[in-house]
Amino acid sequence: MTSNTTSDLQDYAQQLLECAKAAGAEAADTVLISGESNHASVRDGSVEDIERAETRDLGLRVFIGQAQAVVSASRFEPAEFSTLAERAVAMARVSPPDPMSGLAADTDLAAGTADFDIADDEDPVMEDLVALALRAEQAGRSVEGVSKSSGAGARSSRRHVMLAATNGFSGCYVRTQYSFSAAMIAGTGTGMESDYDYSAASHFQDLETPETIGRSAGERAVRHLNPRKVTSKQVPVIYEQRLASSLMSHLASAVNGSAVARGTSFLKDRMNTGVFKAGITVTDDATLPRGMSSRPFDGEGLPGNALTVIASGELKSWLLDTRSARQLGLASTGNAARSTHGPPQPASTNFNLAPGEISAKDLIANVRDGFFVTGLIGMGVNAVTGDYSRGASGFWIENGEIAYPVSEVTVAGNLVEMFARLTPADDLLLRGSTNAPTCLIEGMTVAGA
Repeated sequence: MTSNTTSDLQDYAQQLLECAKAAGAEAADTVLISGESNHASVRDGSVEDIERAETRDLGLRVFIGQAQAVVSASRFEPAEFSTLAERAVAMARVSPPDPMSGLAADTDLAAGTADFDIADDEDPVMEDLVALALRAEQAGRSVEGVSKSSGAGARSSRRHVMLAATNGFSGCYVRTQYSFSAAMIAGTGTGMESDYDYSAASHFQDLETPETIGRSAGERAVRHLNPRKVTSKQVPVIYEQRLASSLMSHLASAVNGSAVARGTSFLKDRMNTGVFKAGITVTDDATLPRGMSSRPFDGEGLPGNALTVIASGELKSWLLDTRSARQLGLASTGNAARSTHGPPQPASTNFNLAPGEISAKDLIANVRDGFFVTGLIGMGVNAVTGDYSRGASGFWIENGEIAYPVSEVTVAGNLVEMFARLTPADDLLLRGSTNAPTCLIEGMTVAGA
């Protein structure tokens, strides 16, 4: 799909570094991203929108002493590289020093480019994407009780990522991603309810069928018809599998090295202490075959790493890039993420809560009175204290069975207590970069009418 080959990107990267050194930079690195994506959306059996995007972005970071500066551009024009480098060096000369900044040590760099099977040869054209979206929508509209479609879509993308630095690192990899989705509406007038479903993968053949996604979206919407209000109470709350990943997103933010170094994480003092129940494991694995965020090297050229963040319930590692590691007196965990517009920052890759030993069905069966969450809105989470409050919808559980749909409630608690009371089911599916099985949390506040 892309017109810039790996060889082209390697040549551009070396030219940029040579221009940086010629302009007076003491050290430098550069990241180049070349990619293309296609997207088609449909509604009511007709094409609503098609979009093709081509990306050519580069970022050049230079160092003068302990000061750094970053410049970026949206095209690859070697005739402009010298000017870009001169601007970056001029900015670095007037930037404040940062004693924690700097390139990674050459002894820590990835040797070679590992293959985690994150690029597929499949290249669907726009007509293929339209057909997939139409199939998903038709399946959803055929579900009894569905009154209309909110639309369906299909997307494909391919990216080349090139990183090179004056410490000797040079590497490039290709990533592909494919997805389709559907959203349906059930009911009429003020009684309408909606829901959606989606499938995403790095390989086209790993996607669910569009018919499966469309039917699921329709059936989910119908299930929400005629919701009830509930009174406020403290009960067990079960997070549906695809929503439980949001809990792991909050954990990933709390163990981010930058937040820990700033003192803005509610887990900053919890290293080597119990955060979850014994037996619970959370990993961050950049080496996961076909993982949505797998990569052979991070944004600083360190090798992809399989990291255990939570082991038997205890917090064992932060997610660190070189700068945050230096701030904390530790070593980088290879979690640097890099855009073309700024310096590296720590970030998660494939961040997953390991499955437990109980089925989701049995989790529900063990609840006498509780709430099964299937929808969340808002982002009421305090990263410093862990206080948690989000709008929610789903189903009330009575005597171990789903009883009726519920809407317009709020679920609240504190993430420290929520993590300590969490029980995972055995139904983990890898749907994205952050994943979790269905999860039960004891003693949350459900605020209703």
